[in-house]
Amino acid sequence: MADVISEYQKWKMQGESLKTQAKQAMESRFRELLMEAVSVAEEYRADFGGPLKPPPAVTSFRYKTSAKAKARKGSKPPAVKAPEPARPEAKPDPKIVRLQKRLAAARQKLEEAKAAGAPTRKLDDSIYEIEDALRLAGQVV
Repeated sequence: MADVISEYQKWKMQGESLKTQAKQAMESRFRELLMEAVSVAEEYRADFGGPLKPPPAVTSFRYKTSAKAKARKGSKPPAVKAPEPARPEAKPDPKIVRLQKRLAAARQKLEEAKAAGAPTRKLDDSIYEIEDALRLAGQVV
């Protein structure tokens, strides 16, 4: 009887060892595939200028872009602007004022949504777009 128990324990240990090895192999393969997907997505973005859409079964695929991709994108040195002469205080641009009001309202809505536990992605996107419009208008955000 003791012989059967010891054989069972050996078999169980071998199974655990095999299970651990399989788990490690699957995790490493998964990481390799993700790294390959990231490189394909970066290449697609560099060549075609937009994000690559995943299949419907994949609900999200996010990654941090590498420094190499940023260097490729910003390869042109920025044009050096001559400093503008100081202007006397003038009325603020109405477009900038509207954007600032929209930004304040969007930030308030974001805080309310966070407090309520509601999804905030659309609000985050709209805030980003408004801030981008302000940057393009020459206003520091």
